[in-house]
Amino acid sequence: MSLLPLEDMVNPGLFSGNKSVNSVKVSFRIPYFTQWGQSLLVCGSVPVLGAWNVKRGVLLSVVHQGSELIWGGSITVPKGFQCQYSYYVVDDKKNVLRWEMGKKRELILPEGVQSGQEIEFRDLWQAASDSLPFRSAFKDVIFRQSWDLSEATVGDNHINFESEREAVLVQFKISCPNVEKDSSIYVIGSNTKLGQWKAEKGLKLSYFGESVWKAECVMQRKSGSNREVSTNSTRSDVKYIFLSDGMLRETPWRGAGVAIPMFSVRSESDLGVGEFLDLKLLVDWAVASGFHLVQLLPINDTSVHGMWWDSYPYSSLSVFALHPLYLRVQALSKNLPEEIKKEIEKAKQQLDQKDVDYEATMATKLSIAKKVFSQEKDLILNSSSFQQFFCENEGWLKPYAAFCFLRDFFETSDRSQWGRFAHYSDDKLEKLVSKDSLHYEIICFHYYVQYHLHLQLSEAAAYARKKGVILKGDLPIGVDKNSVDTWVYPNLFRMNTSTGAPPDYFDKNGQNWGFPTYNWEEMSKDNYGWWRARLTQMAKYFTAYRIDHILGFFRIWELPDHAVTGLVGKFRPSIPLSQEELEREGIWDFNRLSRPYIKRELLEEKFGAAWTFVATTFLNEFDKNFYEFKEDSNTEKKIASKLKTCSESSVLLESEEKLRRNLFDLSQCYIMFYAIGLQNIVLILDPENPRKFYPRFNLEDTSSFQDLDDHSKNVLKRLYNDYYFCRQENLWRQNALKTLPVLLNSSDMLACGEDLGLIPSCVHPVCAPSCHDCSTLRAWWEEDEDRRLRFFKNVMESDELPPDQCVPEVAHFIIRQHFEAPSMWAIFPLQDLLALKEEYTTRPAREETINDPTNPKHYWRYRVHVSLESLIKDIDLQTTIKDLVSWSGRSLPKEEASGEDASPVAAFSVAEAVTVLSVAEAVSEKQKFSSTTEKPVLVK
Repeated sequence: MSLLPLEDMVNPGLFSGNKSVNSVKVSFRIPYFTQWGQSLLVCGSVPVLGAWNVKRGVLLSVVHQGSELIWGGSITVPKGFQCQYSYYVVDDKKNVLRWEMGKKRELILPEGVQSGQEIEFRDLWQAASDSLPFRSAFKDVIFRQSWDLSEATVGDNHINFESEREAVLVQFKISCPNVEKDSSIYVIGSNTKLGQWKAEKGLKLSYFGESVWKAECVMQRKSGSNREVSTNSTRSDVKYIFLSDGMLRETPWRGAGVAIPMFSVRSESDLGVGEFLDLKLLVDWAVASGFHLVQLLPINDTSVHGMWWDSYPYSSLSVFALHPLYLRVQALSKNLPEEIKKEIEKAKQQLDQKDVDYEATMATKLSIAKKVFSQEKDLILNSSSFQQFFCENEGWLKPYAAFCFLRDFFETSDRSQWGRFAHYSDDKLEKLVSKDSLHYEIICFHYYVQYHLHLQLSEAAAYARKKGVILKGDLPIGVDKNSVDTWVYPNLFRMNTSTGAPPDYFDKNGQNWGFPTYNWEEMSKDNYGWWRARLTQMAKYFTAYRIDHILGFFRIWELPDHAVTGLVGKFRPSIPLSQEELEREGIWDFNRLSRPYIKRELLEEKFGAAWTFVATTFLNEFDKNFYEFKEDSNTEKKIASKLKTCSESSVLLESEEKLRRNLFDLSQCYIMFYAIGLQNIVLILDPENPRKFYPRFNLEDTSSFQDLDDHSKNVLKRLYNDYYFCRQENLWRQNALKTLPVLLNSSDMLACGEDLGLIPSCVHPVCAPSCHDCSTLRAWWEEDEDRRLRFFKNVMESDELPPDQCVPEVAHFIIRQHFEAPSMWAIFPLQDLLALKEEYTTRPAREETINDPTNPKHYWRYRVHVSLESLIKDIDLQTTIKDLVSWSGRSLPKEEASGEDASPVAAFSVAEAVTVLSVAEAVSEKQKFSSTTEKPVLVK
């Protein structure tokens, strides 16, 4: 919500003939319920309002009006004053606890205000939900408006209200993003100027662009209740009241969508994998089925290893480059030679398999693309379209092309093997991409592929917007260690660390994703420019995006780079346990608690008769029946390497994998030069401060903890709970306040957060029916008999035995529950929707799961077994899904709508071309919409 210049608000004739001013008083007034110790503050773009330094902003004072809290304050400003401003909730030290969402408010003084007069701005808090309709997902897709500012009629208000001593000019302003063309909006109230509650006699608002409607009227100052604008609570020197009513309140908008990885899509035109141009067919099916949204997994290039490991879509080679896997080679040229056409047809037959053959598909597409490139490179590279693309993207495109060349030349992405090119510099880059270089054609080939990927995805994205479908992308939390980004910007990453997740429902050993963690301090120096560039690039194609692992912006689970599992990490940032704190609690033996606790009994229990081999090969006995790891075995990666050597020489008595897992149960690594041991420990020593410690996750499960005395156990359990669930909350909240607003404000895409796992209380709760890391609906039903029995009896209220398979009737019941949820979005994996029809359930359910999060080398290769063309022809399935959408009260795409159910604007009186906003000259009536639970990001 924002206030535009006054000349856009009212007819300038209202102020003609007024005297010049020296200074005027500007007052702010806003209702807001705060908790004890909280205050409201206004901060703006000028020094008098703090120049966007919140600690220098103007604190507001509060008064009680009935059950409400009204915050107010004022400043004195000169003639011609203008600024932007916003409201903040702060603590007693002016630390930001909450901030308004949406656009900054605009404050411009009206011309003709006389010296000593007062202008009062009566605002409502801009909640997160108020800003959503102005995100591109709604503004440019769902609520596509045909309103034209030239059609706005301000009206003829030549009123000499200055001659009326008790007159006050009141401007009404409201945002109505979901109003159809040719509708009207009125303010009605008890005053004669507001129609005395009759809509046809009310004050008609005019459209001023960007979904904003306004109107002004001159009202007499008189005594009355606090519900009237012209009341005795308004000071006599107030001559102008700007009443911003926020968003038109109506039934919350709710929509539905479908989620499927790009690689999983199947069409009659693709070469073994879903392609960007297939999205047009997917959009058609989505519209026909009543969906407003199509959600994808990340689509950036992941070609780090040159093998099927690169199928992992969250390990980006570049956060800017698109993946060549999704290129449609047929669309590279309108004049493909016959031999290439035949090669493409042959490849289509060979690659049309149950699952994606990543390596064969990549090799085929790049081979064909090179042949087309050799014929058309001059035509394309010299075209104005390519030149524009190159000019707009060369900042990331040149490093990407150079990296790909070096990767292929040295046959590795490990830049430590690149000699003098191991360390990036602008001079080295310019030499690598120079037109005079012998390999310049190879560089240009990578330009060429990215250019066509851009064209094809842009075509699909434009088609989706035209059809009223949001295309939702995915923003991965990490990048590969051997990526373009870590090569060009190594200072932005903590390269000696790894990102993961602590043990949870998915994996008792936690997860190690292998990405370096971020150097947030360094990123903040340019206001997170790398992140802003990522979002700007995404916004070229998407109107919404999923923030992968949004918890990472509050805190990240950081592991040493030589860890393999996710057990031996710590949260960053976090407040550790100090040695002084532990000593006060009677904990003294830090060496015992932070070293590997390996007893002979434990070795015998874990390895049976093989324990002597394990002890001799990997351990030293430093005390009777107590052991520690040898120097060549003191990290998980060293153990893995030594096991491999033993395996190759046939030394192992058990399988390598079983022995490796057993050893990891004992292990936690040496970090830096401090010997810590392996996983059977209680406290992890801080690698940067030997007097700081972190409680090992699930420390109660270790034999090291179980052998402690009761006092030590009780103390450590209490400190463990404090570390993981209490003491970090404010730190993590403040950390997110530094980063998330930058992300959210760097584009106008709709942001959605994914936060599965261990959720701190400072993160707002969310709802999601499923994701790529979960079992599909059919697999969930079939994999647990006891759960199936409970659900069938308690939720579906049936006393019969449930079917072993997730039959369509069961799928329909569960999916309907999700459609009926109050969440803004209900987004379903395509596999779950196919379970509504029996003929699509012939494939084993376990094969439909996208990812196994317990396997770091999972092959991401699932393909839908039915083509999009076939689904488009399946009217029965479309009707079933569309009925579920409609019955749940969720919005249908406009092309599919009719009558009163046409769109959310059915709540308005469209047939009469009248939309009524009942203000009743009321301030307090509007205050009930203030909120104290703002969300930094909307989640599905």
